[in-house]
Amino acid sequence: MRIVTLSEAQSLPFWQRPVTLLFLMAMALPVSFATWSALLNNFVIEVADFDGSDIGWLHTVREIPGFFAIGVIALIMFMREQVLGLVALIMLGVATAITAYFPSMAGILTITMLSSIGFHYFETVNQSLQLQWIDIKRAPQMLGWIMAAGSGATLIAYLLIVMTWKTYDLSYAFVYMSAGGFTVAVAMFAFFAYPQFESPHPQLKTFVLRKRYWLYYALQFMAGARRQIFVVFAGFMMVELFGLEVHEITQLYLINLVVNIIFAPVMGRVVTLFGERRALLFEYAGLILVFLAYGGVYYFGWGVVVAAFLYVVDHIFFALALALKTYFQKIADPQDIAPTAAVAFTINHIAAVFLPAALGYLWLTSPAAVFVLAAGMAAVSFGLALLIPRHPVPGYETRLQPPLVAAE
Repeated sequence: MRIVTLSEAQSLPFWQRPVTLLFLMAMALPVSFATWSALLNNFVIEVADFDGSDIGWLHTVREIPGFFAIGVIALIMFMREQVLGLVALIMLGVATAITAYFPSMAGILTITMLSSIGFHYFETVNQSLQLQWIDIKRAPQMLGWIMAAGSGATLIAYLLIVMTWKTYDLSYAFVYMSAGGFTVAVAMFAFFAYPQFESPHPQLKTFVLRKRYWLYYALQFMAGARRQIFVVFAGFMMVELFGLEVHEITQLYLINLVVNIIFAPVMGRVVTLFGERRALLFEYAGLILVFLAYGGVYYFGWGVVVAAFLYVVDHIFFALALALKTYFQKIADPQDIAPTAAVAFTINHIAAVFLPAALGYLWLTSPAAVFVLAAGMAAVSFGLALLIPRHPVPGYETRLQPPLVAAE
């Protein structure tokens, strides 16, 4: 296993450099996860006869590994972050590939748990590696391009689903196997084709919870709670309320991907020009309006066109979430990035463990109330984002501190 420092890596061929590996992994993960998501609502309704409560429990189980992402700290004591990330990616791919062979409540929950462990542990490590390997001045723009690359890979997968699902009468088993197999193949290639990259700042391999990061923790908690409502119920609404079929819901996802490919680099540029504070305020203000409008779809009976438009706009705003990463990169001690990524991922998933199941029962009574609650969460996030300084640095993490602290 060859170890190469980040400075030495610049002499490697372009395809073998750290940033190229980040792009490769960014394209491998969403093919499995997004395909799983695109087929999920139709799969569980048609095959397993799920209702709103069942889908809530499914997503609660899916988020449990995210709550225990802090376990990454223990694992990186014994293996390198890069290796752990690729092993987790393989686990996600294998679990996705065999999803359709367990068409029962117990089977779906079990496979979902396994794929979720791979997904969340990979994402934890991946966020850490991104902030370690990408220069702080280039981070917003580069993260935007990485998001666009992931959307591009998923776009190809979704195009294949839309073009072939009804034409060739594809089965859930075939599509899940193809997507999972692709992810496994890319991860195996990355494991053998790339050296191990060494960051100039050795990462702490202990639990890190610092008081001065409190605003970042709070924003992560609210982001996790708010995201669950969208991930669990927005897509479920499109199938349950409007009866969209697999190829139709996938077409909607295709639109989102094209929008992400175009807007993710733009959002990176926006963060660079206007700063994390303004970018996040714009995101949260937009999400308040979007979630209230979701409630209006149920309360006022607005049609599928309005719901689909809101779904696309929702994704545009979520692209600005990269500002939260770069905010932390600016205030963090370099050796804190890996352990704090694990802690932050756990904090992000605290609400995810109980919220989907609890709101699943509320959904049975009032779907509109679920989205109104999400708007309230976005409003809390807006209030917290007001505390981010225009130019955050270590020692000046929030506007509650006097700017002189940063100067000193």
